[in-house]
Amino acid sequence: MTTARAHRDPLPGFGLSLGVTLAWLSLIVLVPLSALALRPWELGVSGVIRALSDARVLAALRLSFGSALLSALANLPLGLLVAWVLVRMRFPGRRLLDAMVDLPFALPTAVAGLALTALFAPNGWLGAPLKEIGVAVAYTPFGVFVAMMFVGLPFAVRTVEPVLRDLGTEAEEAAATLGAGRAQALVRVVLPALAPALLTGFGLAFARAVGEYGSVIFIAGNRPMVSEIAPLLIVQRLEAFDYAGAAAIGLAMLAVSFLALLLLGLVQAWLRPGRRG
Repeated sequence: MTTARAHRDPLPGFGLSLGVTLAWLSLIVLVPLSALALRPWELGVSGVIRALSDARVLAALRLSFGSALLSALANLPLGLLVAWVLVRMRFPGRRLLDAMVDLPFALPTAVAGLALTALFAPNGWLGAPLKEIGVAVAYTPFGVFVAMMFVGLPFAVRTVEPVLRDLGTEAEEAAATLGAGRAQALVRVVLPALAPALLTGFGLAFARAVGEYGSVIFIAGNRPMVSEIAPLLIVQRLEAFDYAGAAAIGLAMLAVSFLALLLLGLVQAWLRPGRRG
């Protein structure tokens, strides 16, 4: 009987640990998400469709997801470059640069938003010279993009950095001995090895940017149909006690984000060694 029990329970305490884990996840994840999924239907199907088909809501969703997608894409090469510099190069101030990468994690989002607004305002340090050449950042959709890039960059850097460090230079040196140039080694050896990490960084940066609020609302200007983000609309619905309408917008954001992350997960699985035929 002891042998049979050991065969059934390969890990001591597995059943109890799994039960506690599922119960905890249910309390902090599944129950709130279930409430979010159920609350909009108080309006009925037609009410949910009407809430989501409002022109102002569609414009806000388009801005939030479009800017999040573009900022995550822009952070891919930038994050790779920063990670490459931190891993492969040694120079004075490297530790300072490494610490600055995590600055968006440490700063309260409202402080980050105020700092970006002061920097890119028409009379700011960067906003004034940009205004001279006809580029407006603050209080425009471009400002939303800049703020989302700021909060998403650490994810792109920190997911690639450990993989790049473990990769080493052996594969590049082997490619060089076979006659490959630096560009060929980068494209055919390094980037394929980093592709899953790059996709992970992209997904994390995208997810963070979509739901970002504090660092975006100050620089966005919040002009309806122009620079108003979806999280702000949710807050406005809540302040007006339209809880079902706010939940409808939140449910739409949750569904689109889930589908995007699911697609990224499938692509990552396909990119794993041995999965491609």
